[in-house]
Amino acid sequence: MALTFKQQFFLALALAFPFFQVAICGDPDITSDFLVPDGTNATQLDGKFFTYTGMRSLVTSDPPTTFTVTKATMAEFPTLNGQSVSYAVLQYPAGSVNPPHTHPRAAELLFLTYGTLEVGFVDTTNKLFTQRLQAGDMFVFPKGLVHYQFNCDEKDLAIAISAFGSAAAGTVSVPSTVFTTGIDDEILAKSFKTDDATIQKLKAGLAPKA
Repeated sequence: MALTFKQQFFLALALAFPFFQVAICGDPDITSDFLVPDGTNATQLDGKFFTYTGMRSLVTSDPPTTFTVTKATMAEFPTLNGQSVSYAVLQYPAGSVNPPHTHPRAAELLFLTYGTLEVGFVDTTNKLFTQRLQAGDMFVFPKGLVHYQFNCDEKDLAIAISAFGSAAAGTVSVPSTVFTTGIDDEILAKSFKTDDATIQKLKAGLAPKA
């Protein structure tokens, strides 16, 4: 089904809300107002250069059936280069999870616009910080720390907006990085104090589906 008016309202509110300005900056300063791509005549730029339309489908499409991230980073929106900001809209179907991951170049400031989420991160002393969020709450994931989000509602979706203090915050998925990058099974088994068969099952579960 399409997003309800209430969901669209909160989504639009979040996209317009300038909370990203307080996110921790992770990009070098620039000496001009903005950066013009090579080969572009700066005198011919207009408002279209500063406009990103890649989020329009979010307010017209049906909710996804799997966890989905729609990004507005420097890769999708080159105008962000040098501006030290980026955005992501996260959609969590009932019971879905955004697996443990890190953003090496920026903190993440998450604003939950609809539904409920259980979130958490682990600091460098291995202490786990968790919180259950409801719509209207914000939560900060410190730069570079492993964190996750889980939609604990088995019947309803959740929608969140995340802002980053970098145009290219980067994402490193812990499961994918550990189990799908070719690290030897014996090394993983010893590291996780398990056996090769368990490691192979984990790898099989993370393998791309045909």
